[in-house]
Amino acid sequence: MLVGITSGSNAQAIQEHVGEVVPRDVREMYDRGLHYLAKSQTDDGDWHGAQQGPGITGMALMAFLASGEDPNFGIYSNPVHKALRSIIRQQNGSTGFIGSSMYHHGFATLALAEAYGTVDDRNLWPHGESGGRSIGSALELAVRAAVTSQKKNSFGGWRYSPDANDADTSVSGAVLVSLLAARNAGIEVPDEAIDRAISFYQSMTSDSGQVAYTGGIGGFDDSLARISIGSLVYAVARRKDVPQYKATIENLKQRLDQMPGNYREYTEYYEAQALFQGDVKSWEKWNKLLVQQLKQQQQPDGSFIGDFGPDVSTSLSLLAMALNYRFLPIYER
Repeated sequence: MLVGITSGSNAQAIQEHVGEVVPRDVREMYDRGLHYLAKSQTDDGDWHGAQQGPGITGMALMAFLASGEDPNFGIYSNPVHKALRSIIRQQNGSTGFIGSSMYHHGFATLALAEAYGTVDDRNLWPHGESGGRSIGSALELAVRAAVTSQKKNSFGGWRYSPDANDADTSVSGAVLVSLLAARNAGIEVPDEAIDRAISFYQSMTSDSGQVAYTGGIGGFDDSLARISIGSLVYAVARRKDVPQYKATIENLKQRLDQMPGNYREYTEYYEAQALFQGDVKSWEKWNKLLVQQLKQQQQPDGSFIGDFGPDVSTSLSLLAMALNYRFLPIYER
C-alpha cells in the first residue's frame, strides 16, 4: 500500500472539544512514541527504516506537530526543523514534485500544509545555509505540482507517477487531503481541482458506501481504509450533502468494532479522522477501543511494530491517537 510512497492559519485546538483533558495513558503513550521517533531520526532529518522518503518524513513530522508542543521552541523543535528541511531539500525546485511517487508527494505536502503558519521560517534554516525555500514557497510549489499532475489524468485523480493517466483512491486520497489542507491554510487551490477529484471519488463509491480501488465502478470490497479515505475527503471538502458521503459514514458507523484486515495502521490513521469528522459519538467509542489496543502493542522503546516497519507504524499509530489532542488544523471540524 505505502511502498513507493496521508497566508497561513495558526494551528489550534478545535472549538468543539470531545473532552477537555487528554487522558493520561494517551499522553504517556504519545510521549513514548515521540521519544522513539526523535531518537530514530537521522542527522539529515529523515528516517531510514523499512520504508523511507519525504512522505515517511511527513508522517513523523505531523506526529510531532500534533502533540501541542511549541514547534519553534518546544522540546521537539529540533526534530521538527530537521524534518522540514529534509522535505524541502527533496523537492524539485522546478516542478515542485517531492520524492519518488505521488504517495510521498501527498504526505509531504500535507505535512508542509500543517507546518505552514505554525513554524517560524526565520528559525528553519541554519545560519550560513543559503537558498533554503520557505515553507510557504515549498507548499505553493507542491500544490502546483499536484494540480499539474491531475490535469494530465483523465480520471481526475492521481496514481504513483505524476504523469500517470490512471488513478486509484488510495494515492488520490493522500494528494487530495494535502490539497484540502493547503487550501485551509490559505494557499490558492483551484476549485476545479477539488471538484474533479471529488467526482472521481463519487464514481468509485457504491450505494453501500464501499469504495473501489481503481478501474472504475467494479472491484468493490469491504476495505475499511478506502471507505475511510472516501468519507474523509467528502467531509473535509465540505461535501457532506452528497449521498456518497452519507453512505460511507454510515458504513463506518456500523463497523466500529471491526478490526482492520491488511494495513492496520494505515487504516486506523484514516478511520480516526473520518469518524471524528462524521460522528463524534461514534469516534469516542472507536477511540476507546483504539487506545486499549495500542496500549497492548506499544514496545518498550515507544515504537509500534506493524506492516511498514516501526518508523511508519509508530507515526501512523500516533496520528490515529492525535484526535485526542486536536491541534493539527486538518483535525478541525
